[in-house]
Amino acid sequence: MIVINDDCINCDMCVPECPVEAIDMGSEHFEINQSLCVECEGYYDQPSCYAVCPVDAVDITSD
Repeated sequence: MIVINDDCINCDMCVPECPVEAIDMGSEHFEINQSLCVECEGYYDQPSCYAVCPVDAVDITSD
């Protein structure tokens, strides 16, 4: 599971990188729609939101 944590500064770097448009603005920062997220499998070697985040606000969990 990939989540955007509270360190997000709303820079918008991750939104255009998402191949399935699973990232939207939440109440305080960007959030990943878990029902849409495919963790970039079939698109990239690693989740693109994780790769482009300048403040390490994207967490990859094993949940």
